[in-house]
Amino acid sequence: MGGILSALYSGNAGESEPPEESGVTAFHSINRWQLHFNTLKDSNTLMVIDFTASWCGPCKIIKPAVYAMATKFSNVSFCMIDVDELQEVSREFAVQAMPTFVLVKQGKEVDRVVGAKKDELERKIAKHSS
Repeated sequence: MGGILSALYSGNAGESEPPEESGVTAFHSINRWQLHFNTLKDSNTLMVIDFTASWCGPCKIIKPAVYAMATKFSNVSFCMIDVDELQEVSREFAVQAMPTFVLVKQGKEVDRVVGAKKDELERKIAKHSS
């Protein structure tokens, strides 16, 4: 029981962090997220924000594809936000379903993919990352 409560309070209930080499950064604090967002908002770097949830089946299914895209598109910043952990960020981007991928460039949303639509996501990343 202690292990379950510990996992719940640490924010990783049943979910592990993305592997270091995945190219995906998981955010667990609003301050760290805002620092990252503010660092990139004046640059031309594409940011792909993966809004996910630990209980979301489609999120788990597409996760390996997201890691693969992060490797393929090394010039793109891939971010992972758990909607239950950082609810204020989810509200700010008007996320209503998981997974939702918001593509941001220079601080502005340039595109969005709702659902585990791997091909559509990859096409939109390719379009906006060049």
